[in-house]
Amino acid sequence: MLSLAKYTIIAFLVLIAAPLAVHGAVHWRQGWPESWSRADWSSAGILPKAEDHRPAMVRIFAARTGRWKGIFAVHTWIVVKDKDADSYQRFDVVGWGTPLRVNAYAPDARWFGDAPREIYAADGELAERLIPKIRAAVDAYPYRHPGDYRIWPGPNSNTFVAAILAAVPEIDAVLPPTAIGKDYPLDGRIFTWLPDGWGFRLSWRGYGGLTLGWREGIEVSILGAVIGVDFRRPALKLPGFGLVGFPG
Repeated sequence: MLSLAKYTIIAFLVLIAAPLAVHGAVHWRQGWPESWSRADWSSAGILPKAEDHRPAMVRIFAARTGRWKGIFAVHTWIVVKDKDADSYQRFDVVGWGTPLRVNAYAPDARWFGDAPREIYAADGELAERLIPKIRAAVDAYPYRHPGDYRIWPGPNSNTFVAAILAAVPEIDAVLPPTAIGKDYPLDGRIFTWLPDGWGFRLSWRGYGGLTLGWREGIEVSILGAVIGVDFRRPALKLPGFGLVGFPG
């Protein structure tokens, strides 16, 4: 019994604490804005002007959260544009006021100064089919009222985007392992099948769990930190760092 406890502690230190400590040092060295008001929230210039791009579009973005929280986690959001529309529509959840926001920021805005990374893209006819389903899922999201948001273990901004992905399994996307809150169970169930039908998730209120699927690979979640393996795009999933790809 003592040996099991010892090896459990060693595994936690090696797999969870060490990557977070290393990434924390890197993140601290790079620096972060001193406050919300001093951060850069401007467009990162990733998306074309809506009026110059006629096909429908769907994008999912992720960017590091503010200050020290960026050591651990990213913030994710969804952007859509109807065919021939002259503007984008951005959906995300925040931790102040009414959580669910529409067009509160530029569609490709920096988040606390961090330029977003595109984690999913659909254009043309596929986007046209997805957009009504995405909007319906946004309307059905239950944690949209003041006081519903919890930064950890959820429901938070990543819980929201994960809920959209669950409701629209045609979106072939997986949130980064650093999207803390993505595994928070909206219905409270410990066991659920994954939306695409190719795997399952075990989650105890978002505090810990196991995911096994074709899209997701293997993920073990401990207090929100994820370790695992991505099969489709061979990579390790490490706390703080997210996906670390294999060479070649």
